[in-house]
Amino acid sequence: MPSYELLQKDPSSRARLGRLTTPHGVIETPVFMPVGTQASVKALDPRELIEMGTQILLGNTYHLSIRPGMEIIGQAGGLHRFMNWSLPILTDSGGFQVFSLAKIRKIKPHGVEFRSHLDGSLLFLGPKEAMAIQRQLGSDIAMVFDDCPAHESTPQHVRSAVDRTLRWAAECRVQERAPGQLIFGIVQGGSHANLREECAKKLVEMDFDGYAIGGVSVGEPEPEMMKAVEYTEPHLPEQKARYAMGLGTPAQMVELVARGVDMFDCVLPTRVARNGTAYTYSGAISIKGGAMKADFRPIEDDCPCYACRTFTRAYLRHLLNVNEILGLRMLSVHNSHMYLRVMADIRRHLAAGTFGEFRTAFIAKCRPSKRIMDARAAAAA
Repeated sequence: MPSYELLQKDPSSRARLGRLTTPHGVIETPVFMPVGTQASVKALDPRELIEMGTQILLGNTYHLSIRPGMEIIGQAGGLHRFMNWSLPILTDSGGFQVFSLAKIRKIKPHGVEFRSHLDGSLLFLGPKEAMAIQRQLGSDIAMVFDDCPAHESTPQHVRSAVDRTLRWAAECRVQERAPGQLIFGIVQGGSHANLREECAKKLVEMDFDGYAIGGVSVGEPEPEMMKAVEYTEPHLPEQKARYAMGLGTPAQMVELVARGVDMFDCVLPTRVARNGTAYTYSGAISIKGGAMKADFRPIEDDCPCYACRTFTRAYLRHLLNVNEILGLRMLSVHNSHMYLRVMADIRRHLAAGTFGEFRTAFIAKCRPSKRIMDARAAAAA
């Protein structure tokens, strides 16, 4: 039985309504996955995440394999039991660390040699190792191990990264997996249309359960990021899920859904919350600003999240300015809820055939501010 079911296509764009079946539950798409790199979404607990409508979380192979280590997670009975999460989990393979830890790693034919960012000890991660760790974690969706080139890479470097990504994907494809575990391939190719097409077509020949668009949100301008998705999406099979890795702002997600993307993850909801920024349907606002000092409205008037039902902007500003943890927690609650609410609205409008109208109205009101774009760039660094 196919893991992904295409339910409906939008007549005004390439947006899709779908359903992805995994061992720990069915996921309605388009979907946003809160990021739990260290087996926890920062500042949020599982009860809150479920109440918000979270369908799936993301974890990271590289970080979890270092701390707490696979021996501890294995003794716990896998990642789901260790973190007491009963719904689906997607695990990144650690391939992004090939990019983000460039100063402490060496790329070799069968993987990447790292110096641990914690103690400098020598580590090795390649296709076999990444898939073995993800099998032990027991994630519902495992990502292949890939080479993610930096935005400023030369064409020759991107060419080499695509070749490695394809070679490593083939190795990942034949590794043993956990029962029912899905495996997604990752398309690389930078901003080069021909490399994106080549990588996508060759990955499709390998017949993965779904496909991710990688190498985006790595410091490139937004128009270039959109182009990378546009270069890739037409070459991915209609009957498989598409995942844009590490993206994005609410406005970007709406635009990427319109370009045929089904799945998203991003650290921004909790990261900008820690800086005092809140996302709303009218754009991003700074709760720490002086204008909020005597503003006794909620963060967003019609938002049903706990933070908006309970606290005022003035109170949250006070908490943030005196470094009380409750302040950043409540902004994290609101921002995460807002991301999930946007996805729920997208699914509702796709089902009703009104996504085009929703997209136009949303983008007109919710353009990302310079501060948010700067935070996005920092998140990719």
